Amino acid sequence: MTTNTGPLTGLRILDLSRILAGPICTQLLGDLGADVLKVEKPGAGDETRNWGPPFVKDAAGEDTSESAYYLGANRNKRSAAIDLAHPDGQQLIQQLAAQSDIFLENFKVGGLKKYGLDYEALHSKFPDLIYCSITGFGQTGPRASQAGYDLMIQGMGGIMSITGEPEGEPMKVGMAIADVMCGMYAAVSILSAVRHREQGGGGQHIDLSLLDSHAAWLLNVGLSYLTSGEPPQRYGNAHANVVPYQVFPTSDGFFILAIGTDVQFRKFCEFAEAPGLPDDPRFCNNQNRVKNRDALILLVNDLTRQRSKQHWLAELAALGIPVGPVNSVPELLNDPQIQHRGMVHEMTHPLTETPLRLLANPLKLSETPVSYRYPPPTLGQHTTDVLREFLNASDAQLAQWRESGVIG
Repeated sequence: MTTNTGPLTGLRILDLSRILAGPICTQLLGDLGADVLKVEKPGAGDETRNWGPPFVKDAAGEDTSESAYYLGANRNKRSAAIDLAHPDGQQLIQQLAAQSDIFLENFKVGGLKKYGLDYEALHSKFPDLIYCSITGFGQTGPRASQAGYDLMIQGMGGIMSITGEPEGEPMKVGMAIADVMCGMYAAVSILSAVRHREQGGGGQHIDLSLLDSHAAWLLNVGLSYLTSGEPPQRYGNAHANVVPYQVFPTSDGFFILAIGTDVQFRKFCEFAEAPGLPDDPRFCNNQNRVKNRDALILLVNDLTRQRSKQHWLAELAALGIPVGPVNSVPELLNDPQIQHRGMVHEMTHPLTETPLRLLANPLKLSETPVSYRYPPPTLGQHTTDVLREFLNASDAQLAQWRESGVIG
């Protein structure tokens, strides 16, 4: 464990969220120095602990209780196992909230009201507490009571309608992008609310929806519809508004050619020994290349197939033409640039003798770098320490709570 010196040092977050959007948010804030207390159900914990294989291996090479899925979003947190269904557990959470700056939850709308842990109840007692709720559809509206999961949101949110081959079935993004983006919006919202409070505004309720977040980050695709009235189409690996900008075949694989200007297109054609293409009226500018996409892509495919992947990558990059490989995940994580940037970080973990390899935080702050203090915690790993630290709990009180099942 390293010393906490991040820009959010001193900020305490009580995190009752699980699955992914909330944990992504609090991992980011924890990397920046916030003290994140992850509250989990005794004996069960965050559901993603069981979302494997793969699981971390112990010294004997056997699976532990910690899945790779869970490890990906729970660094820099301490875990306390507290039973919300028990009245004493509810009192413990309220006492912890009194010592916290942010309360984060992703229960169904109204789900914490029966425990006295809803926004209204806590705000009346702790008016400076920032309370962040993450749900599938928000606190209001006709779908507010429904649960929402990443795949559902990708389907409802339009991204699947524009992902995949034009004649294929709708396709989801290969990872939980709806959760990830909502978690990022949550972190920004919390930092904004902290700034508001610092200016004397007090606490507030942040109401974040997976579907709202998803709609917002459609960006140019959403605006294309709002501007034209035409529903966006699927283009596979191509771009709706820029051509040629997609994956192309070579003699030994594939590469990405991302031409964004007419100058780049002319330079590419000259290098590919097709100097006449830029003067063809069908392809002389991007607007015409978009209109005549099918004809141009056939011609470019014929050109790129004639040479190797490395030929195109090396020579076109030297000419200032945007190109790139289509990496596998192993190729990415072993890329010299990724290694130079320290994007894989090793931490010790109590269940394994070998260092735990985690994806690092991408933020590079010159004066307040991120810190890696705690590996993703085991269930209830810090219950005793946290209750002593936050509430000055005695050994006798801890034993009583553990005996009655309030804590794990």
